[in-house]
Amino acid sequence: MKILVIAPTPFFSDRGAHIRILEESLALEKLGHQITITTYHIGKDIHNDVETKIDVRRIRRLLFWYKKLEAGPDWQKVLLDIMLIRKAFNLARTQRPDIIHAHLHEGVLIGWIVQKALFWRKIKMVADFQGSLTGEMVSHGYLQNGLNRIFLLVEKFIDRLGEFAIASSWEGAENIKKYGNKKEVQVILDGINLGSFDVSKTKDEIREEMELPKDKFIIVYTGGLVDNKGINFLLDAMKPILIRRPDTFFLIGGFPDHYVKKYIIDNGLESDVRLVSPLDYFKLPEFLLAADIAVDPKNSNTNQASGKILNYMAAGLPVVCFDKENNRKYLGGGGYFCKETSSKSIAEGVLYFINRPYEIREKGGANEDKAKEFSWDISAKKIDEIYKELKKSS
Repeated sequence: MKILVIAPTPFFSDRGAHIRILEESLALEKLGHQITITTYHIGKDIHNDVETKIDVRRIRRLLFWYKKLEAGPDWQKVLLDIMLIRKAFNLARTQRPDIIHAHLHEGVLIGWIVQKALFWRKIKMVADFQGSLTGEMVSHGYLQNGLNRIFLLVEKFIDRLGEFAIASSWEGAENIKKYGNKKEVQVILDGINLGSFDVSKTKDEIREEMELPKDKFIIVYTGGLVDNKGINFLLDAMKPILIRRPDTFFLIGGFPDHYVKKYIIDNGLESDVRLVSPLDYFKLPEFLLAADIAVDPKNSNTNQASGKILNYMAAGLPVVCFDKENNRKYLGGGGYFCKETSSKSIAEGVLYFINRPYEIREKGGANEDKAKEFSWDISAKKIDEIYKELKKSS
């Protein structure tokens, strides 16, 4: 089928939502679908890193000064989304897609507008939600009480749009069912590009290439270096860990880097932390394979799943994280689930594994085996079935 993917974001950037959009599209392309992605005027060219016939169409560079790649609200995105409506409409009019696959709440709203404008075409839409719109904005420090209520109403309206909804987490699916009048909802978890972890180098060889210490426990975190990803919990746990176990080293990859860089310098941690920013998604496997233990300190109320945990699992790492339903369903027995939401609990989890090296190997091995259940190919087959059902009903 011809699939028009709407991505209201600077695609491609090395972060979670973009990884889902890219990997879903690549896996769907392998099943024979013709994919066009419409997106903002900025972002990396995926064709430099992967072999694909995916057609990426961008809006015009009228807002040439807008260069923000990190997650988070920005009033200028309203203008970009208006331009994206025009782009998506023209593509839908000329390419005649069978399905509109709309990502994020903004993308779903844009897709719905295009659907209605071309109503006689009877194009079906799949709404691919990756969390709560209101929760995401609140977690980034936006919205006062009054605006919060308004945006919640907008979110409830958008949750009802489209013929079928996909959620990236179990919590997100429950949210959509609650707001979406029991519309058809399926959980399609983030996946893993398992082939990318088939690296011939040993851990020691990777550490030597990256100039990392070979005689220390390396604790890794990858992802957004912003408050709503929980980075503060990890940063505040560093000193207590280093006091107890000086044979610890922290490896952090992500962006934006200004806050973390300042924290490292202000606390004299330059010799104990390596910060790589930005971290190229296509170099992520080796980055993770250099480590011993992974941390995911996310505890926002955005109903997002944590795709980074799946990559940690594929790298054979035990994971320290907060006690959330999604985390437990991903990890099973392969994680340390913090008793409370605090940096102290993160420190306790890291120290638990460092003091029990046999559990690092045991739980890491179990995670590596379980990761095979979360291939993007499996996710794509589920989406393909949804497409077929929608096509039958058109």
